Amino acid sequence: MQKKVITSINGPVILAKGEGDFAMHDIVYIGKEKILGDVIKIKNDTATIQCYENTSGLKINEEVISDEEPLSVLLAPGLMGKIFDGIQRPLNRLKEEEGDFIKRGNNIPAIDFEELWHFVPTIQIGDIVKKSTIIGNVQETPLIVNRIMNSSNLEGKVIEIAKEGNYKVNDVLAKVQTEDMNIFEITMLQKWPVRKPREYKERLVVNEPLLTGQRVIDSMFPIGKGGTGMIPGGFGTGKTMLQHQFAKWSNADIIVYIGCGERGNEMTDVLEEFPKLIDPKTGRPMIERTILIANTSNMPVAAREASIYTGITMAEYYRDMGYNVAVMADSTSRWAEALREISGRLEELPAEEGFPSYLPSRLSEFYGRAGIVESYNGKIGSVTIIGAVSPQGSDFSEPVTQNTKRFVHSFWGLSRELAYSRHYPAVDWNISYSEYISTLQNWYEENVDVEFLEIRQKIVQILEEENELLEIARVVGQDVLSESNKLILEIAKIIRIGFLQQNALDLVDTSVSINKQFKMMQTIILLYEKSLNLTQKGIPISEIKKLGFLDKFNNLKFEIKNDELEKFDYINTKIKSSFKKLEEEYKEHI
Repeated sequence: MQKKVITSINGPVILAKGEGDFAMHDIVYIGKEKILGDVIKIKNDTATIQCYENTSGLKINEEVISDEEPLSVLLAPGLMGKIFDGIQRPLNRLKEEEGDFIKRGNNIPAIDFEELWHFVPTIQIGDIVKKSTIIGNVQETPLIVNRIMNSSNLEGKVIEIAKEGNYKVNDVLAKVQTEDMNIFEITMLQKWPVRKPREYKERLVVNEPLLTGQRVIDSMFPIGKGGTGMIPGGFGTGKTMLQHQFAKWSNADIIVYIGCGERGNEMTDVLEEFPKLIDPKTGRPMIERTILIANTSNMPVAAREASIYTGITMAEYYRDMGYNVAVMADSTSRWAEALREISGRLEELPAEEGFPSYLPSRLSEFYGRAGIVESYNGKIGSVTIIGAVSPQGSDFSEPVTQNTKRFVHSFWGLSRELAYSRHYPAVDWNISYSEYISTLQNWYEENVDVEFLEIRQKIVQILEEENELLEIARVVGQDVLSESNKLILEIAKIIRIGFLQQNALDLVDTSVSINKQFKMMQTIILLYEKSLNLTQKGIPISEIKKLGFLDKFNNLKFEIKNDELEKFDYINTKIKSSFKKLEEEYKEHI
């Protein structure tokens, strides 16, 4: 046990001096209350420590004891459906023990070591166990099977395996003998350093979308399973709401939601809402496949950084079992601000806007842990990271936004103007983009329609043309525009209101299948092409509007359910016949 004593206290940053041999990122316990801290700098016999709890009341010369291990999380059955703080303390159990206020130094373990889990072995005596080999299964929740893996790098032959039955997480389930005749034991419990990415056999190409049920995402600016995305936006633009929609409706197997430095009222909404949500795919409570990490803005800043790594490490644990995990980080700006505060107290040379010079590398490390991988046990799983960014004044040129853009491949910029006009999601199609379109092409063609990307591109072109025409109209007025240009404006309005705008509170519109999204885009393009054909033949747009299709489309998203797609075929047939009739009538009139 290595010891030092406190020589300086500067908010969450403490200097400890002495003969004790501390190592970088060792966990330490400070003072009589054993406040948790992390060694972030060593110079000669002085260690700089960031504290994960409030340091008020600490005194000079109080003892600092090293755990001689880095900050790690416990990985075992019992994580799913739970709420943790940034350093993986179970908040529900803390409330049961202490009430509404957490005492410092209460380092209650994340896992209940007394709880029994029903273990079903999948190996037998004589089998060879290697790194990450699955030895058995535990039904962690009705929705998630926890696949118990060998956490050791050692490999060997099984000489003993537990029978099917109920066991605690630290009970020995298997004994394995190596070639040099050493024996190691396997339990349900793993312990993993949060700053160390979990190893895998091979990283694979992202080739399948993470479907979110949000049209502006899935059809316009998709993200792949194992991909990275960011949601930058100022206050009130709907970042948290959009992440909630992702968490509720995405086709990920598991959700890890990290409330990193968010306001307490927003985090309260999440904690109260999620246990009530029903998984649309299974009819079971969604909390049964969700892990929540609550680290609010009034908690110590150092814990914000820890919360990000805690969440991603738990996500990698389930990824190695073969699950597709989606990580929602809300917001990484608060994390960056924590880095800035700690850096300032360390008197480090600041970079742009006071952020530390290593901000880009920290962002790169975090988003670099996303990916779709093949684990050593042969399972293919993924971690998708979606981070919210809160630039002050919606200034996307600030350092956190700009540096994050370097490491993500989907960018959903939120517009204050759209949000204030009650257009949600307030994703600005003029600045948003996705770099996954080409890699997802085969999936769209095989699972939706071979024309999907072609139709999508036509939608994009209409929106681009609208921008150009609006610039012209501001100068000369819309009346001087040609009929075909007026049509562009009409169709673009349909795209914006009838397609891109989505009502999260409407039971039909809150989540939309990718097939319905395609049918909607297909109908829009059919309307455009049929209308364009008539305008080119001299029929004014006013006559086309009298048919009613241009006005009625905006209601289709509420009227047609995900399983009623045949109604679009009926509407398309009606459009064709009505437009043909109008053309014939107009010819006769002339």
